[in-house]
Amino acid sequence: MTDSAPDSLIPYDEIVQEALRAVVGRVLGEVEKEGLPGEHHFYITFKTRAPGVDIPDHLIAKFPDEMTIVLQNRYWDLSVKEDRFEVGLSFNQISSMLHIPFAAITSFVDPAVDFALQFQVEEVEGDLDEHEPAENDGEDEKEPAVEDGSNVITLDFGKKK
Repeated sequence: MTDSAPDSLIPYDEIVQEALRAVVGRVLGEVEKEGLPGEHHFYITFKTRAPGVDIPDHLIAKFPDEMTIVLQNRYWDLSVKEDRFEVGLSFNQISSMLHIPFAAITSFVDPAVDFALQFQVEEVEGDLDEHEPAENDGEDEKEPAVEDGSNVITLDFGKKK
């Protein structure tokens, strides 16, 4: 017998990530229809250079790898599609429309209920490791640190190269 698990011919990691990204889409779809309920708000981190991401050049220049946005008090025109969402936010008094595919999201956090999802995203050539918070206008809170014991789901199936 061997201690190593056999290679799977079923892409479980991709299937699970796709299902959990559907959770993000469903939640944002509800917010699109009904607005944010109670104290709920979201920190959404995404790869700025992932395929399908469409954000203004000045944001890509400031956040060449990853960017975290906050959906809380001041956002507009939230529109949720099957594979992406679009939202208007203001950065340093500059209104911007962002188009973000769910496949570009690396984390989704709702600090009001200590809920978080983390995703793996295919690396894009030229990615950098560090990013600073986006600090979109009207949001006073800083990104929460996820503590042990929270409702965090991290997916890392050790993708083979």
